[in-house]
Amino acid sequence: MPNRYEIRLAGSGGQGVILAGIILAEAAGLYDGKFVAQTQSYGPEARGGASQSEVVISDSEIDYPKAVHPDVLLALNQKSLDTFGLDLKPGGLLVVDATFVREIQEIPDHQRLFAIPFTEMARTITGKTLAANIVALGALAVLTRAVSLKALQAAVLARVPPATAEANKKALEAGINVARQVAARAKRKGATS
Repeated sequence: MPNRYEIRLAGSGGQGVILAGIILAEAAGLYDGKFVAQTQSYGPEARGGASQSEVVISDSEIDYPKAVHPDVLLALNQKSLDTFGLDLKPGGLLVVDATFVREIQEIPDHQRLFAIPFTEMARTITGKTLAANIVALGALAVLTRAVSLKALQAAVLARVPPATAEANKKALEAGINVARQVAARAKRKGATS
């Protein structure tokens, strides 16, 4: 991980993007002991409006708290990808929720793309779509290595209501497992190219 690592999480209100950013920041700062800054913005609508959270992680003090050219973009819906896709830095990682993102514009060769159906997975695993953000966090931790899995699990369990702890643990594990599978496939494909 470079000294300054910028992650942008984007979706719509109700998808848990803000909570995901807070959990990711707490995993990096409180549990992994890194310097971290977390910012957020959302539309005036309670549900359905644009929502984004940015997390900057560093091994040294952070001079500017917002993402300038994100290393990672997590887009949980089509509008988020269309709005923020071009901001991704060269060599960046693009992770999209394949449940809602159907059209992926031309991705430059120097960017990595993973399309994973987070919302569909959350519905299958927990019976509710609300845990899609937790599934996505598990995948991000594996694909970026920005935070340790132990730190992420601790941060998730510290933030979610106790009654949902078991469901969220399952969602997190599902995200971790699917990311390991898609990363292994991408590695094999890269080795044969």
